[in-house]
Amino acid sequence: MTTPKQGTEQGTERDTAADTKRDTDTDTTRTLHALEDSRSSVRLRAALAAGTSPQPRFVDKLIERCAIEPEFYVRETLTWALTRHASPTPVPQLMDELRSERTQARSQALHTLSKIGDRQAWPALTAALLTDTDDEVAQSAWRAAVVLVPEGEEAELARALAAQLGRGGRAVQLSLSRALIALGEVITPTLRAATTDADPRVRRHAIATERLLKNPDTGFEFAIEEAKRIMALGTTSQEG
Repeated sequence: MTTPKQGTEQGTERDTAADTKRDTDTDTTRTLHALEDSRSSVRLRAALAAGTSPQPRFVDKLIERCAIEPEFYVRETLTWALTRHASPTPVPQLMDELRSERTQARSQALHTLSKIGDRQAWPALTAALLTDTDDEVAQSAWRAAVVLVPEGEEAELARALAAQLGRGGRAVQLSLSRALIALGEVITPTLRAATTDADPRVRRHAIATERLLKNPDTGFEFAIEEAKRIMALGTTSQEG
């Protein structure tokens, strides 16, 4: 039998829980609206709030903002906020973003997946993404791939990445070299094969990457210059 006192206490607890829920709903709504504010400082604070107190209602909006957010530091905070949500909650939506026509949506989704590190996303890293015509998307795909690749598939990934050797300027080439080197010694046969490629840009990039693999303290520019010297002398990366 419930006494009047017990009934009052239970009623107070229910009222307190209801008040807490209303306050939480109000805070959530305020954060969701703030993510769309015209001021980057407000959007930044909202992203921080969404990561500090993660909840499923934030995920769709955070991913939506990643696709269109113009400020780099806000995008990075959006990604951080998504990593704070228990995987696999954000992962399926991020995988869907990889098919977006927006280059920023693809690039940021790949970046976020690499930070979350959930390998269920691996099948979504298609050859089309690894060879995307947009350099930012391709670089994000390379970085994500080396994080998410399943054990035993590193050599196949190395061959796929090596197909991009010689691509772009120094920044893009350095990004690819770092991705290849992150796979470890498994890349050695692929790099050696690339040092005999018909395209001198591919040969130079392969030799420079091999130099960096052997000596990580070597700067990329120095490795490129060393590769040029080796090619001028007519030697291979194995001989140099």
